[in-house]
Amino acid sequence: MKAQSIDIKKVIFTQLIDRIPAANEDAQQTLILAHRRELVEQAANHCQRAYPDKRIEIEMGNVHATGTADITVASVRSITSQGRLKKFDPSRFKLLLVDEAHHIVAPGYLKTLRHFGLDEKRPDSPNLVGVSATFSRFDGVKLGAAIDEIVYHKDYVDMISKKWLSDVIFTTVESKANLSEVKKGAFGDYLPSDLSKAVNTSEINDITVRSWMAKAPGRKSTLVFCVDVAHVVELTDRFRQHGFDARYVTGETPKIERGETLNSFRKGEFPVLVNCGVFTEGTDIPNIDCIILARPTRSRNLLVQMIGRGMRLHPGKKNCHIIDLVSSLDTGIVTTPTLFGLDPDILVERATVNDLRKIKDTEHVTTQKPLSYQTTPGPGADSVTFTDYDSVLDLIADTSGEKHIRAISKYAWVQVGKEKFILSSPSGSYVRIERVSEQLNTKGPLYRAIEVRALPPGVAKAPYAMPREILTAATFTDAVHGADSFAAKMFPHTFIHRYQKWRTLPPTQGQVDFINKMRGKAEPLKLENLDKGKAADMITKLKHGARGQFARIEAGQRRQDKQARVAEAKRLREQVKVGPVSS
Repeated sequence: MKAQSIDIKKVIFTQLIDRIPAANEDAQQTLILAHRRELVEQAANHCQRAYPDKRIEIEMGNVHATGTADITVASVRSITSQGRLKKFDPSRFKLLLVDEAHHIVAPGYLKTLRHFGLDEKRPDSPNLVGVSATFSRFDGVKLGAAIDEIVYHKDYVDMISKKWLSDVIFTTVESKANLSEVKKGAFGDYLPSDLSKAVNTSEINDITVRSWMAKAPGRKSTLVFCVDVAHVVELTDRFRQHGFDARYVTGETPKIERGETLNSFRKGEFPVLVNCGVFTEGTDIPNIDCIILARPTRSRNLLVQMIGRGMRLHPGKKNCHIIDLVSSLDTGIVTTPTLFGLDPDILVERATVNDLRKIKDTEHVTTQKPLSYQTTPGPGADSVTFTDYDSVLDLIADTSGEKHIRAISKYAWVQVGKEKFILSSPSGSYVRIERVSEQLNTKGPLYRAIEVRALPPGVAKAPYAMPREILTAATFTDAVHGADSFAAKMFPHTFIHRYQKWRTLPPTQGQVDFINKMRGKAEPLKLENLDKGKAADMITKLKHGARGQFARIEAGQRRQDKQARVAEAKRLREQVKVGPVSS
């Protein structure tokens, strides 16, 4: 069974115990399995409240159960060590309950199932029931090795709409972290050691705290998820530098201190609790009204688990604010928008579940072909759009890259590459504007203009003279104005001006033949499809590398298609459906 709330899962636990009939009079016992101390203690507490007349024992660490209690709640690590399973007589058990059942195919669980005769179907075996909020595994291991069928599934979105869970609002913040070089582990998620180096920086930690200050003022109980202990310590210190009482808990925190910190947080005695890997599962802190996701992940399960910590209902709690620190996105990253089938690049501000659903619905209705990789030149050059080209013709016919430069210049500049523009003369000579530095804060020029003169036939082996730099400029606009002044003196006005009448005339047959020759096997271009000016611009693009550019785009598209297939396979693995489970 799949449910999204600790309370709901525990209610299912407690209600099932008396409802499951015994196969025989002797089989009256129940075993509950969990993999974390908090889950064991929570399950035991729920059972004690629900069944005050039953004997309930714990098998965990130094605490040993007798093996004969009505209900035993066990840590899977403890029960499978040092022969502790032997005291549990399988014939006396009617039910095995497994919390966080997506772990059920792990070796410790499988060992326990074998002991109780649940490794294969037998009429005398106890019933096996598993519950989880994330009934899938990021490593792709199928749950069918232990589970026959999913009998009930309720998505967290449905549970929010039914008021079984707290409403949530989402804000995504671009953190500037670059994950492109972060290595992946055996199960596909980021290696914590590499990830920590990418996100645990002074700049990103400051962005995290300032984003929380700006976007979530007045939140009383914020839980922060980090990558590792070093990240926890640094980010906690950054909160404190800004004057906030922030405390942390890690796997290294002593048990007594951890319990005291957690109890103080539950009571609202301090506003920010920072952790790594401690509270992703089984945490019962209903007062949490803000979650900061300061650790990027490629695992949908982990993302849902982190968000789920803030979805418990609590008196006076209107909603939980999820602040997702999204990074310079690496393919495969999972962010809050991706849970709704949206692009991970989407940045949202205080969006509710219904808002994200509406965005998805609108996106589905108005879906257009995404636009190949291109950057808008000049100011705002870091903004990115995407365009797919089905053919070389589509590429050379695309004029979207010229919009910015043609808003500055009256001449017929043509974009031939990323922030690279050509203005041609009838002799074959041309001027090229290009970016020379990627650093916006550099003291040197950002752009330059180059003249390339065509040589008369027979003068030299090469068709062009050596390129000559004619100017450098700090801004794109200055580079365009300078290059325009140079071209006005060197090239015929009637040829380079964008609004000359000749550009509106039909193309020559020679132009059409040249374009058709260069564009390969695609459907031949016809005279009525373009004018002479457009044909001239297309020829300029072809002469300056459009075929090679298209080949690179095609290669990139093939990579994207492969990544999309991998992502779709991963999505299907994570999809939960009621019914038989494949093994």
